[in-house]
Amino acid sequence: MAKSYKEIMNAISTFVFDVDGVLTDGSVFINNQGEMLRTMNIRDGYAIKTAVDSGYNVCIISGGSNEGVRVRLRNLGVTDIHLGTPDKVATFDEYVDVYQIKPEQVLYMGDDIPDYHVMKLVGLPTCPQDACSEIKSIAAYISHKNGGKGAVRDVIEQVMRVQGKWMGNFDGKLD
Repeated sequence: MAKSYKEIMNAISTFVFDVDGVLTDGSVFINNQGEMLRTMNIRDGYAIKTAVDSGYNVCIISGGSNEGVRVRLRNLGVTDIHLGTPDKVATFDEYVDVYQIKPEQVLYMGDDIPDYHVMKLVGLPTCPQDACSEIKSIAAYISHKNGGKGAVRDVIEQVMRVQGKWMGNFDGKLD
């Protein structure tokens, strides 16, 4: 019998995310200078920072290249940021090899065709609710949240809850 996605979450040590359509809603705003601007969800950012601070590996692999995205992710503590990546599988293979990570320990969230082949390699392929149908067909978990609207927070929080690590030392008191 196949494991449920919740059972697979017990083994996750590494989160890998695409950017456009996952960390963003896929919209691009273009200013008068031709610069493409994106928005990111603050709760996704909180979850990423919490995962990094809790010792999880967090890696970004994106075909897009925007230095504002890199700055935002660095500010959250992410050090493995691969932007402008033409071959996501090669980048993923190199990443897991360098850090000696087993693919079954990886949760990958993607939303479109460029993520397909990487998602076939990982232990827990996931996607936002608004991912394309080809990606939804191979995802072990489809978030109830859209890309850029809390899907990243959803998967990080679930993994950390399953592993008993969400809200670490929080005592429930809000002063």
